[in-house]
Parts: sequence; C-alpha cells; structure tokens
Amino acid sequence: MERTQFSSEQLRQVVNGFQAWGDFIDARPYGSGHINDTYQVTARLAGTPVRYLLQRINHAIFKQPDRVMDNILRVTEHIRGKLAGTADASRQTLTVIPSREGRPCVRDGQGNWWRMYLFIEQAQTYDIIENERQAFEAARAFARFQNQLADLPAPRLHETIPAFHNTVSRLAALDAASSADVCGRRSEVSAELDFVEARRERCGHLLKRCERGEIPERITHNDTKINNVMLDDATGKGVCVIDLDTVMPGLALYDFGDMVRSATASAKEDERDLSKVGSRIGMFEALARGYLSEAAFLLPEEIGELVFSGQLITLTIGIRFLTDYLAGDVYFRTHRPGQNLDRCRTQFQMVRSLEAQADAMQAIVATSLPHPRG
Repeated sequence: MERTQFSSEQLRQVVNGFQAWGDFIDARPYGSGHINDTYQVTARLAGTPVRYLLQRINHAIFKQPDRVMDNILRVTEHIRGKLAGTADASRQTLTVIPSREGRPCVRDGQGNWWRMYLFIEQAQTYDIIENERQAFEAARAFARFQNQLADLPAPRLHETIPAFHNTVSRLAALDAASSADVCGRRSEVSAELDFVEARRERCGHLLKRCERGEIPERITHNDTKINNVMLDDATGKGVCVIDLDTVMPGLALYDFGDMVRSATASAKEDERDLSKVGSRIGMFEALARGYLSEAAFLLPEEIGELVFSGQLITLTIGIRFLTDYLAGDVYFRTHRPGQNLDRCRTQFQMVRSLEAQADAMQAIVATSLPHPRG
C-alpha cells in the first residue's frame, strides 16, 4: 500500500471520528516507521495542549485490521489492569482512543483504517542503539511486557501474520524460489544456498520442542527492535513497549533472538564489507542481563535455548532476504541492485559470529540469572 498525503482538513475529519478531548490544532507526520502512516495530533483542552498519536493501519500487510485491534485492546487492557493504582500507569502501556461509536478504529470514505492513542510524553524511541545501557533497558522492557501477558486468559490471540517467525515455512519458500529461479539468479548464490543447507536440520529445532510440549507457546511481540521501546527522557529507563501490530502467539525465544540479531550487530544491515560484520558480545551481555532480570516466566528449557535463538532468528531473516532476491526483490524495498543479497550475506555473517561465540554467550546467560532456576 503506497503512502498517501493527507491534508490537514482530511486528518481533522478523521480525528473528529474519535472520542478525543480537545479542539484540533494540527496533525504532522511522526516517527520513522515503514509500515503504517503515523501522525502526531495536537489539540487544545481548556487552554492546555494535548497530544495524540494517529495511525493509518497498512491493510496491505495487516489484512484483517479488526483482528489486529482486538489483540491490541485485549493486551493493553490486561496490562492496564495490572498497573492499576501505580504511579505513571498511563505512560506504561498504550491507551486506545475509541471511535464515537465505541469501536477501536475509524474507517474513512476511502476504506482506510485509522486508530488513535494517547501520546506518551517525556519519552522517546531510538532508531539506532547507542550504548549497552539502552540495550539493557530495552530487553528489560520487552521481558516485562511478556511477563505481564503470561497470564492473559483465553481465547488465544489472533495470528495477525501467520507463520511470521516460522523458520521451516521460510525455508520452504526459499526452496520454491530457488527451484523457480524466475530471475536467473540462482547461480550467483550457490554459496548462500550451501550455507542454509548446512543448517537445514536446525531450522525446525524450536518448533519440534514446542510440539513435544518442552517449550510453551506464549504471547510475544515479534518485532523487538530498540525503536519499539520508549525510553524515559530523564532516567533512560524503558517506559512503554509500542508497535503492537504483531503481538500474537509465538515463542518467547523469537523475541529474544530478534533482539540479539538487531541490537548486537556491529554494522548496518546491508554492509558489503563483511569484515565489519559481527555480533558484539558486550551488547549481548546487556541484553541477557536486562531480559533475565524481568523474565520470571521462563522455563529452564527456554533459558537453555536463548543463545541458539539469536542464531535461528538471524538465519531466518537471512533466508527471507535470499528468497526475495531470487524472486526478484518483490517484498523488501531496495534502493540499489543486489541490496537484498547484501542483506542476506550480512545476516549469514552474523550467524557465523554468533555460532563462534556461542560458548561465551552461554556462560553470560548462566551468570545473568537473578537467582537459581530449578
């Protein structure tokens, strides 16, 4: 779905569809997200400025926005119930502003789906992780989020993007793209295909353990980059986990693994000089300490797979980049020829680095546990 420019009057009309307090002043593009269109709305309430966050949901990606919002409402209301009576509770989870009809979304005349949240003040997100303190706080915030949702009652949340982190499904898509070879690129990537083949048996490891009941399905965020945690301006502590579109059933290990993939990387995602690419063990230690300080729900079986989870999710993302390159760059946006192949190679180099440091990382996990686990 292409981005559309909306006039101030159009945005005013959308805002008027919500039960938002205050008189509309303006709405401006906000943030660096690539999926939804996001605006910061300013209103005036009895002489005091009030801000909201307005988003157009990308229904090309999230094909059932009503299910996305059902998940978000259940999750945020459950967390809010746990925060009742605590200081600053309204900053610690998103607050959905209902429509005038009491629904969580507004649909405009063009069929767009819109939602609105209270704007969380005196906190911000960071697109690039700057130091180990931020890694610690982000990991702690994501673990707290999972911990708060560990007892969410039935029914099961909707899968907003089915098989999102399912490595076996991603591997099947790669096999199909390699066989079809619609762009004649397979001969360029024989080394990358061999790399995947050498690790094929590992791809279903966590799923098999889940099927055997050794590792439980949990409620997970599924996009645990640092820019999905708001950090307090004054203290630097994690305040609120945001971007809840992909909150759905999954493995807690997927969330930790994606943190490892994104936060420990020493180079940009499409770096061509692979000598610059690796996993920074200091960042890994900060993630492990932060995550394990709050993840009271984890079983010993899950803790034992934390290091492997980073390898698996990084391999999975690399497989997705390679699949898209073979298919003709139809999913991930590219800005130059070969960018998806460069992204794939960077991820695979990260896998090598994570594998080489696995023993050291296991030792870090063991020493990061806040208390003995049975």
